[in-house]
Amino acid sequence: MAKQTRVANANMMTLSEKLGRFSWGLFVPMCMVLAISIVVLYSAGGGNWKPFALSQLMKIILGFGVFFVAAFTNIKTWIKSAYLIYAIALIMIVLVTFVGHTGMGAQRWLNLGVIHIQPSELIKIALVFALARYFAWFNSVELSQFRNYLIPMMMLLVPFGLIVAQPDLGTALSLGMITVGMFYIVGANKKWFIIAAVLGLMAAPAIWYGGLHDYQRGRIITLFNPESDLQGAGYQIHQAKIAFGSGGMTGKGYMQGSQSQQSFLPEKQTDFIFTMLGEEFGFIGAFALLMIYTWIVVLLFWTAKKCRNRFGQLMCFGFMLNFFVYYFINISMVLGLLPTVGVPLPLMSFGGSSLLSLMFGFGLCQNAYIHKDQQLSAKGS
Repeated sequence: MAKQTRVANANMMTLSEKLGRFSWGLFVPMCMVLAISIVVLYSAGGGNWKPFALSQLMKIILGFGVFFVAAFTNIKTWIKSAYLIYAIALIMIVLVTFVGHTGMGAQRWLNLGVIHIQPSELIKIALVFALARYFAWFNSVELSQFRNYLIPMMMLLVPFGLIVAQPDLGTALSLGMITVGMFYIVGANKKWFIIAAVLGLMAAPAIWYGGLHDYQRGRIITLFNPESDLQGAGYQIHQAKIAFGSGGMTGKGYMQGSQSQQSFLPEKQTDFIFTMLGEEFGFIGAFALLMIYTWIVVLLFWTAKKCRNRFGQLMCFGFMLNFFVYYFINISMVLGLLPTVGVPLPLMSFGGSSLLSLMFGFGLCQNAYIHKDQQLSAKGS
């Protein structure tokens, strides 16, 4: 009994005890996806470590450092830091507006000299973290009162507006989906979702004509008629479908994909990396990756259910939503089921901001699992 009490108390838990409570089941599939990403990025570089695979490997090594710090830091420290981390991510998004680096027609990056950071990726984790901190100690009566959702709505709308202005509609919509999911999980009144949906439909014409850029409208139109502009808005999806379809059941073979190796496939190392995987490894390879992703989502759900404290539950549920939205939008996009938006494939796409933010999120979920039996207060004591 005394040993259980000591283990449950994070202030007394040693590193070896934390390792003993480590969820290897959640760690292993994360590493599997990271390994697959290096294999595919090596092919994307034409069978060379540069320019993609080696750089991504360095980011993964850094990501493991972020992961283990997030996993083994006292969970009370993270509770106290939740709003601060959100504020830092939000300030970085504001800075992008004034001093951001422009790439591919959008002002989304902060140039820190040795590295470019995309704050819109960091805010996804920071928002989940802050919402978990906000809602964790509300009772059922408080959760039924609309006024208690006004602050979370502002926590969404401020970065949402700034990200739309970059423009990065895909990331902004991801933030919205994650927040709506969090509201549903904590128990918001279902009629509010219906009212929000009706208001959204009423605002759709104004958004279409006044809120979207021409190229964004073009991408949506192309979704329903991809053959209308094969050299313009429909080019990416057309090439992606050719590449993915040509892979067949078993694929053309490693580094043998004609669309990807001959550079017909756009952004094969980032947004369209799933298509490259499908061309070279076929339906079997693509399905295997989907199964690993599904495995991760199930494990995150299970981890959340295991947590006896509300903060850990909401943090894991929120990250589960975040991870699912990432790959659902990306895969639907490259298969022509959704308009083309700039959402990377989690743990697979080339780039540091998404990778590091996701590994930080996985570390936080590991932390929640390690401290799953601990009772926590709103002040982190």
